[in-house]
Amino acid sequence: MKRKLPLGRKRNGHDPNQAEFGIVWLLPEYPFRLRAGDVIRYDGRLCLVIRVNDCSAVVVMNQPVRSFKTRFDRPVRFQPPPRTFRVSPFAEVEILNRRRK
Repeated sequence: MKRKLPLGRKRNGHDPNQAEFGIVWLLPEYPFRLRAGDVIRYDGRLCLVIRVNDCSAVVVMNQPVRSFKTRFDRPVRFQPPPRTFRVSPFAEVEILNRRRK
């Protein structure tokens, strides 16, 4: 004997009588969402996306080399550490190395 399902509950959530409703449930693919490993252009400089979660993406940007002269007229150059900052994972930035899955 075949067991009857209670009303309002479908076995797999698909009703063949509502073909149009299935279109709404398609998950959109966001090609513009940042992913870890992406290289982006931010303020005209290259940056690397380190980590991405629901609310932010952690980005690393190299700082330019600083050079100056000391009081004794010696030129000094040093590379400051990379700057990290957070942006939205849906930020409208140019993604330079996007690879398709």
